Amino acid sequence: MTFRLLTSAAALALTAGAASAEYSLTILHTNDFHDRWEPISKYDSTCAPEENEAGECFGGIARLVSAVESRRAEAEGDVLLLDAGDMFQGSLFFTQYGGDLAAEFMTALDYDAMAVGNHEFDKGPEGLAAFLDKVTFPVLSANIDVSGVPDLAGRVGKSVLLQPGGEQIGIVSVLAEDTPETSSPGDAVIFSPIIDAAQAQIDSLTEEGVNKIILLTHVGLNADIRLAEALTGADLIIGGHSHTLLGDMDDAQGPYPTMANDTPIVTAYAYGKYLGEVVATFDEDGKLTELTGAPVLLDASVEEDADTKARVDELAGPLEEMRATVVAESSEPIEGAREVCRAMECQMGNLVSDAMLDRVKDQGIQIAIQNSGGVRASIDAGEVTMGEVLTVLPFQNTLSTFQITGATLVEALENGASQMDEGAGRFPQVAGLSFSVDPSAEAGSRISEVMVGGEPVDPEATYGAVSNNYVRNGGDGYKMFVDAENAYDFGPDLADVVAEYLAANAPYTPYTDGRITVTE
Repeated sequence: MTFRLLTSAAALALTAGAASAEYSLTILHTNDFHDRWEPISKYDSTCAPEENEAGECFGGIARLVSAVESRRAEAEGDVLLLDAGDMFQGSLFFTQYGGDLAAEFMTALDYDAMAVGNHEFDKGPEGLAAFLDKVTFPVLSANIDVSGVPDLAGRVGKSVLLQPGGEQIGIVSVLAEDTPETSSPGDAVIFSPIIDAAQAQIDSLTEEGVNKIILLTHVGLNADIRLAEALTGADLIIGGHSHTLLGDMDDAQGPYPTMANDTPIVTAYAYGKYLGEVVATFDEDGKLTELTGAPVLLDASVEEDADTKARVDELAGPLEEMRATVVAESSEPIEGAREVCRAMECQMGNLVSDAMLDRVKDQGIQIAIQNSGGVRASIDAGEVTMGEVLTVLPFQNTLSTFQITGATLVEALENGASQMDEGAGRFPQVAGLSFSVDPSAEAGSRISEVMVGGEPVDPEATYGAVSNNYVRNGGDGYKMFVDAENAYDFGPDLADVVAEYLAANAPYTPYTDGRITVTE
């Protein structure tokens, strides 16, 4: 592979004044793999074996194994393999095996370090602890205090000193501060501000004489930029959480690296579709003088490792009957892409919220709210299998019904729109209501024209609502629902509800109808 040289002014400045005693380090990195052990389609969803044979699929652990092995073999000098968090959650494999497969495959790949992602807490602290039981590489997060959790105490480092080829490379990690709202770390895991925690660890390593320091973060690109602007002493940021694609491909959201305060930031989308790769060159004083690289697309040109593929096939055996069951048909692809559903009305959001409302409308329920973070993939046209539905809705959430006032509804919608610039999963997909949102307005004042059943919302009126149990219990910032009246969190599984709705409306035709208007 020929690396793409940096051409921005900031990047060119990095190459100035290189000392003669240079050290080059190849860094391979992954993030937000989300248990996509099998290849994925262009919709980030299940890819059928015949599609994979036809060369239409991407990623999968067997391709990642091949890619890592080839990059290591071709690299000149030392190589590190790092992960920026969220190996957990996102497919039936996690439902069946929890974090065991992440431990097995990451150990086989010989990762050097991993950041704790928010979804590493999806089975609570005990789920992360079970993963730690099975790995020996360091798992890091500087801004969480786990001393109050016996199973985790002393097992999650704030930083680590790696020594490839005898060189000292400091790795510091931080985790998104809103993880208690997006996962299940529990009250005993204490979070602190990411900037303070990162700077403290950088300073500690610097005092020990370490002059090459990498931040391995799970906070999202915007927060990575804020870290770069606030911190001193970090040479490179390798990030995850926002599923951002950087590079020179058409759908990239910025260059690879993206520069902030003369600090390069790299991240490699999600789901194992890309392997990030950079070569960092440092002078004798530890100053980064050159950075080259590009994400490697793991398409059909990357041969799948045969032994790994056989192991995945074996593990998939118990899942096949459920996954292969055809539940419905869709006349067109159903759009569920993260960048769409977290910013506007989307087809998958309408499907899920319509299905929720339809299931309980005879219970006096008038509105449905689904967090976009709970929508994890698109579905292609044609037959829809239960496996595809479970890839879209992997969290085993149940339907929750409750009652709220119109004022609380508006408050909830404001919460949903409060982090649109971050691409946060709290953005609401809805049914039974409509609203306008102005993302350029101040957070808390973005929602207007709220209509319920075609009538303006009445702040004093009581409305029957349905959501999923995660949102009803305060997830994604929906704390205004925690004390809702007549709450019942034990309805049917959301994936089952959507599958049955699809079946009842087959062939399903995806649509948007203007229920959410985004203004500027």
